[in-house]
Amino acid sequence: MDAKVAARLAPVTLRQVAIRDGFWAERQRVNREITIPAIYQKLEETGRLAAWSGVRTHEIPRERSVVHMFWDSDTGKWLEAVAYSLSTHPDAALKAQADAVIAAIESAQQEDGYLNTYFPLLEPAGRWANLRDWHELYNAGHLIEGAVAYMQATGDGKLLEVLSRFADCIDDTFGSDDGKLRGYPGHPEIELALVKLYRETGEKRYLKLAKYFIDERGQAPHYYDWEATERGESRDDYWAKTYRYCQAHAPVREHTEANGHSVRACYLYAGIADVALETDDAELLRLSRLLWDDLTQQQMYVHGGVGPSHHNEGFTFAYDMPNETAYCETCAAIALAFWGQRMFHLDPDGRYIDIMERAIYNSSLSGISHSGDEFFYANPLTAYPGVNPQGRWHDTLEAGQYRRVPWFFCPCCPPNISRLIASIGDYSYSQAGERVYVHLYHDNSVTLDVAGRALELKQSTQYPWNGAISFAVQVDEPLPFELALRIPDWCYDFQLAVNGEAQSLLAEKGYVVLAREWAAGDSVELKLSMPVERVLPHPNIRQTAGQIALQRGPLLYCLEETDNGPQLANVQIPAEVKLEAAFDTALFGGVSVITGEALRSERSDGSSALYRHRSQVNIADSRFTFRAIPYYLWANREPGEMRVWVRSC
Repeated sequence: MDAKVAARLAPVTLRQVAIRDGFWAERQRVNREITIPAIYQKLEETGRLAAWSGVRTHEIPRERSVVHMFWDSDTGKWLEAVAYSLSTHPDAALKAQADAVIAAIESAQQEDGYLNTYFPLLEPAGRWANLRDWHELYNAGHLIEGAVAYMQATGDGKLLEVLSRFADCIDDTFGSDDGKLRGYPGHPEIELALVKLYRETGEKRYLKLAKYFIDERGQAPHYYDWEATERGESRDDYWAKTYRYCQAHAPVREHTEANGHSVRACYLYAGIADVALETDDAELLRLSRLLWDDLTQQQMYVHGGVGPSHHNEGFTFAYDMPNETAYCETCAAIALAFWGQRMFHLDPDGRYIDIMERAIYNSSLSGISHSGDEFFYANPLTAYPGVNPQGRWHDTLEAGQYRRVPWFFCPCCPPNISRLIASIGDYSYSQAGERVYVHLYHDNSVTLDVAGRALELKQSTQYPWNGAISFAVQVDEPLPFELALRIPDWCYDFQLAVNGEAQSLLAEKGYVVLAREWAAGDSVELKLSMPVERVLPHPNIRQTAGQIALQRGPLLYCLEETDNGPQLANVQIPAEVKLEAAFDTALFGGVSVITGEALRSERSDGSSALYRHRSQVNIADSRFTFRAIPYYLWANREPGEMRVWVRSC
């Protein structure tokens, strides 16, 4: 990066971004009007809100109480979603509702700052007794994130004061100093939250604590062994059998691949990137790049989902990507997007934003219904009636069909997708001195300070449905700055013009940079070519050999039975067939669909035999016009089969 952008690269905050119309405006409207109220209702119905006042309305068997132990995180994420929504759409009634929750949280705080709804009342001796499994620090992280967001949105610092006291309590408890516990969270998340708290308050002890949690993880003698002994247990009793599950099998700086529980992993890696950025730690930068490359080049699904296994809700081995049983937790895709954004600010390269965009538009958004009040936990790439890959706490099998549901026993995903949608403005732009990066394309206007002077950029587009994007520049007087526009990795051809004059520029690290003195009324037109593409899998992915996926722009597509009939596994798309995209105004309020000619292979002998010799069977290929819809919208209509990967011939 040259001298013009030598100032620290940082994201432009959502408070500077006004989303007016289009794709994300509609998603945010549904989030405000439907999702946030629906989640609040479930927090109330399940006793999560009453728990802050010391009231237990639900009895949970001890063998399932570990979920009860991280109830607090659901409140934290809901408050964070509320804060982001209030930042852009003030709502007195919603704020009053949130303030009442905050008052209850404040009333639950212990004298020393400790804050938890489970242990003080139900298991006082369990406080900090099992960091490996019991989620106290994970809860703290989500509450801290909610507190920082609420302070930034409303200027009300009550919750921030409460959580700062809790962070002080944690700092007084854990660390390498004499008299402190050498522990760290079994479920990472507090690391990135502490960096947010440090940035908001300027208190360096929070950054130091985040770094401690990263560096202490996996060190010998192993803390989880010690605490198990203190509880009268053996390491051999650990249900997961390996500390790889929680990324604590070795010191973090010795890790060479993404492993274990995928949500824990991506939250940890996001925290590592944050600490690397704040401390200029070159070794953590090296580690971040290594882990990023391993995950995105060998362990990531085409829709940006990560973590194929139900057994550990996470990673297995390179190129292992089953489709029907793909776990791909919604929270994991969201955490991957968080990590991608942080990687860009640590190592400015559009490849990180490409993955961020892929994860957001596909494996994250598929986690919520179009109506905004039902959710997926897992996000498979193939689905059949009667097959339920959701896992033990996350059953969405309804009447023999794979469907979204209003809530889960372990409901981490609903408030997570809500906070992501509400905060999409945070992921749209970055700025470094006189350079402004545009990451995500959608209808909005952004206000910036460049060299002490005001700049407004108005972006107009129907993205992701087409690739035409325009910018209008508004400044009081001529202003020199650089406008860096992302050219996504899926785009192989683009056209660029300033004030109607074509520009011949090459993308460097995923961005074309327009450097000039800008005047009021200047315009930029960017046209990203957006043909329908056949995506081929890596030859080492055995589960998708001989198949293709369909993508247009940032969106992955799928075939559903309601459009194409049953037995989608027998459908083939010939290589020579022309694929066309058209905008369907009657479907989901208007979306692009892909059509083309396909073949369905059928046995015509009428035999019920499970296996037949080929010489005894007639195979008939019937032709039909298939119809594919964006993957994130599947399972919003009639139940039935779904496939992303389709046979090619």
